[in-house]
Amino acid sequence: MQSPLFAFNDSQAPDRYSLQNKQMLRVVLEGHDDILARKGTMVAYQGLVEFDAEYQGRNQARARAYTGEGLDLMRCHGQGTVYFANLAQHIHVLDVEQDGLTVDSGYVLAMDSSLHYEVVAVDSLYGISGSGKYQLNITGRGKVALMTSGAPLLMQVTPDRYVNCDADAIVAWSTGLRVQMQAQTHSSGVWRRRGSTGEGWELSFMGSGFALVQPSELLPPQHAQIGHGVAAQFGMGQQGARGMNQGNVWS
Repeated sequence: MQSPLFAFNDSQAPDRYSLQNKQMLRVVLEGHDDILARKGTMVAYQGLVEFDAEYQGRNQARARAYTGEGLDLMRCHGQGTVYFANLAQHIHVLDVEQDGLTVDSGYVLAMDSSLHYEVVAVDSLYGISGSGKYQLNITGRGKVALMTSGAPLLMQVTPDRYVNCDADAIVAWSTGLRVQMQAQTHSSGVWRRRGSTGEGWELSFMGSGFALVQPSELLPPQHAQIGHGVAAQFGMGQQGARGMNQGNVWS
């Protein structure tokens, strides 16, 4: 049998983490190096591989209940090759070193089990926000696979060149950066999305590191709840669109 499909044979890359294609992650397991992956993202595997639910500690469960930020993970272990994908999103593998990585939990596909993660708060001048107020801080040494909607933009941040990003488009950034969430330049403007521009909350990054942005803001899922009252109009807080649809976007 002949077909152009045979050009898409499984990769034989020797690396532990590699991309089968830009929308599929390939991970090699050798029996002593478990990985943690988003539940339900395994699309194929070869070899003797087992998948178990990952226990969530009391502190992690409490933080998730309070902030809505957290990870639903499964532990993958054994010997073989596992392929992961989620909604045909683009996948990117990063090395997490001493500096650490801060990321929205909705964009984490897989990571080494040796890495540690915890929920952190993003500073806001006004004490309220839609997306981006709480994030995951990943530390340790290992690799993490992130997802973006399309090819991303990586912006370098330096002491003399700070960067502002839409809070709905930001995916991850260097943990060492100073970050502040802001809306308008004066407090009376916090309830307006910059007049008729449609732009609202943004994150301002200062220091040395990088910020990763995707070419898409949060998309409304099917059967989404709009929210109620003023909060619904501006998408803010627990009664806004994001708060009413936790875990319903790209998860």
